[in-house]
Amino acid sequence: MSNSETFLYTYLNNPSPTGFEASGQQIWLDYLKPFVDTYFTDHYGTAVGVINPEHPYKVVIEAHADEISWFVNYITSEGYIYVRRNGGSDHMIAPSMRVNIHTDKGIVPGVFGWPAIHVRKEGKEESPTLDNIFIDVGARSKEEVENLGIHVGCVITFKDELQELNGKFYSGRALDNRIGGYMIAEVARKINESGVKLPFALYVVNAVQEEIGLRGAEMIASRIKPNVAIITDVCHDTTAPMYSKISSGDQTAGKGPVLTYGAAVHKKLLDLIIGTAKKNDIPFQRAAASRSTGTDTDAFAYSNEGVPSALISLPLKYMHTTVETASKEDIDNVIELMYKFLTEFDPGFDFRYVV
Repeated sequence: MSNSETFLYTYLNNPSPTGFEASGQQIWLDYLKPFVDTYFTDHYGTAVGVINPEHPYKVVIEAHADEISWFVNYITSEGYIYVRRNGGSDHMIAPSMRVNIHTDKGIVPGVFGWPAIHVRKEGKEESPTLDNIFIDVGARSKEEVENLGIHVGCVITFKDELQELNGKFYSGRALDNRIGGYMIAEVARKINESGVKLPFALYVVNAVQEEIGLRGAEMIASRIKPNVAIITDVCHDTTAPMYSKISSGDQTAGKGPVLTYGAAVHKKLLDLIIGTAKKNDIPFQRAAASRSTGTDTDAFAYSNEGVPSALISLPLKYMHTTVETASKEDIDNVIELMYKFLTEFDPGFDFRYVV
């Protein structure tokens, strides 16, 4: 296994819930450090590697580091744990899932319990909701739960690891969006190993707290004050059963990065990226966003006095589940598209719409 693959598996398998991203950020930063000139972090944990830090013109490539999770919300006298969301966690997939509860004493294993099929009445079965899903840690009382170090506010992640499907796909927890962190780190590696000298400063940004409102991106955009920002995140593969192409568009994992049109996406920057893709025979797909993209693109675009920003998305199956699935070929093409764009970009380009 190459160093890149080792990093991918180590980074993806490490939990990094919103607000508790530090351990994942350390893994990411340790991998990135050899490929950048300097680095820094902010108070909430966003990590940034910088190439050519003295150059006044600043280009950002960005992903977000956090994953959806749960909080301990209530512990019953019988020792069962009820939860609330930390980000857009899916209550429908919870029953029978294994979990890790993160405490000051370490990780405590648990399971989301669910009544056996034998005791449920056909046609009158309850669906999972936030009101009825619960975690069992093998305790028979609230006191026993608390003795394990569990208290209200402890964060909970699903216990699942990255795997390959058919040699063509990666599948696992939190590809949204630690796979983005992997991709931007690989862009920095390619720049370093190629010996290319960029005519601008490149800020490789792994932001925190995207899943609860783009908060990390807001903070770091204000600090860096970039001239240009390219964001990578995930979008829906709409070819799987039960997706609507009418409402969600037509995107397929394996057919290339998805480039989004929308108000926050700067059309002139998007056209440059499309030009790069065509020039270098990199396949790409198109999508449209209504009002906002719902990604860190919005935070960068509307920061400071306005930052020309664009979004390069990775088509993903089964978003916000434990089996998020993405094409290995798409991942390589996102990396290549960002790398080629950066090596071809002229910082003298005029982004003004009206002159």
